[in-house]
Amino acid sequence: MTNENLSWCWQYPSEPSSLILKSVQLPELKNDQVLIANRVIGLNPVDWKFIQQPGSLWQMGHIPGVDGMGTVIAVGDSVTHIKIGTRVCYHTNLLTHGSFSQHTLVSAKAIIPVPDGVSDEAAASIPCPGLTAWQAMRKLPEIKGKRILVNGAGGSVGSFLTQLLIQHGAQVYATASPANHKRLNRWGVIHSFDYSAPNWQQTLRDILGEQSLYAAFDMVSGEHAATLAPLLGYYGHLVCVQDRLTQPPISPFTTCLSLHEIALGAIHQHGDDKQWAELVQAGQNLLTSVMTGELSLPELNIDRFENLPYSLLKLKQNNRAIKYLITL
Repeated sequence: MTNENLSWCWQYPSEPSSLILKSVQLPELKNDQVLIANRVIGLNPVDWKFIQQPGSLWQMGHIPGVDGMGTVIAVGDSVTHIKIGTRVCYHTNLLTHGSFSQHTLVSAKAIIPVPDGVSDEAAASIPCPGLTAWQAMRKLPEIKGKRILVNGAGGSVGSFLTQLLIQHGAQVYATASPANHKRLNRWGVIHSFDYSAPNWQQTLRDILGEQSLYAAFDMVSGEHAATLAPLLGYYGHLVCVQDRLTQPPISPFTTCLSLHEIALGAIHQHGDDKQWAELVQAGQNLLTSVMTGELSLPELNIDRFENLPYSLLKLKQNNRAIKYLITL
């Protein structure tokens, strides 16, 4: 097992350009871990957000990055279900060294095997946005035939969520920039709205008539999610994918909404073995759907490892539906 690996390291709260590339010695492989030689790194908004402000969670020299894909080159003594040489992707713990590195130690329970028919780049595109979308969808007790809004359907999470909801029989309305409308409508979205239009909610109300929404998913913020509450009917569901709702958005004993928050990364601290097994299986199902063409990926922007901070800064500055990837 290699003892050193070239890594992008965090020094202090700042922009991605403050990351420093240096050789870092790997910790000893634990019994329940696997060592992955990374081939593709998936960049996500959570990466630049934590580089900008990790609170007290990181010390100088921490290696960021939650998503990666590569080949298993070593396994811990208690790991029996993963073989050396297996192609895998993963979502790792923000509290441990991450994927911005040539090699990453990952808990064996978080490993998702990659089918032969899925490219390295496609596999690295899935974990954070795909599993977040899957978790969000699972908040709803019913989906088939229900009227559901995805607010912010143009981004990676929103686009995966929109497709999953439609595949499960939902009647989906979506907001996104106009550049994404053709793609959303092709997937089966009933009506796409320009989120920057000041009257899009009234237009949706006009389309719904006397009907209301069963659920709304918001990709913006807790504050923005609260503005969607009046669109929901009695016993509806409001799912805040970004941020969380800190106060009820409606008066008590009215439409009795169920409020949901999503936090994929929290499974590393709070998830049990059964929940991890379900998440890994969901990841495998997503990869299979990509392989069969049932699930479409966002546009991919691929760059080299030495340009990682620059690509991460582009992700921060760009609100288009682009997935930024780094190859090693």
